[in-house]
Amino acid sequence: MSRIGKQPVVLPKGVTVTVSAENVMTIKGPKGELKQSIDRDIKVEIKEGHLEIVRPTDQIRHRALHGLYRALASNMVKGVTDGYKRQLELIGVGFKASNQGNLLDLALGYSHNIIFEIPKELKLQTEQNKGENPKITLEGTDKQLIGAVAAKIRSLRKPEPYKGKGVRYVGEVVRKKAGKAAGK
Repeated sequence: MSRIGKQPVVLPKGVTVTVSAENVMTIKGPKGELKQSIDRDIKVEIKEGHLEIVRPTDQIRHRALHGLYRALASNMVKGVTDGYKRQLELIGVGFKASNQGNLLDLALGYSHNIIFEIPKELKLQTEQNKGENPKITLEGTDKQLIGAVAAKIRSLRKPEPYKGKGVRYVGEVVRKKAGKAAGK
């Protein structure tokens, strides 16, 4: 048995789960609604207060999908109850971030500003306090979407290994290399 797949997902108060005939799982909660299509072989059982993912056989494919769909369901339940939050910081001289609605305007040391459109499902917030690095905060219910958007923003100017300048996640540690002076 999959160690992750066999654990039930606890459904907090106010969270409802429905599975359609096309095997699309819909989870509704106080913060919103998320949908996930599930492989036709995998079954979702809703019991009092929790949700279980059941696989038909011990084939490698079924074992792989068992843990995957349990983890996705758990992330969806957490998303519609608490939500997810991802913070990025801009490290470098002259690096700035501002937003108008869901349009993110980044000055990352290039000859032009980068205008990045954030999906409407996410809430965007930028802050720029004196003496601190500019921060970008993404909030929403979909963990996959937040991770993908944060990774895309980070890829616009990845942290470089010599001075550490670039866009990085808050709390991320960038290993620095020694420069040319180290060879002497």
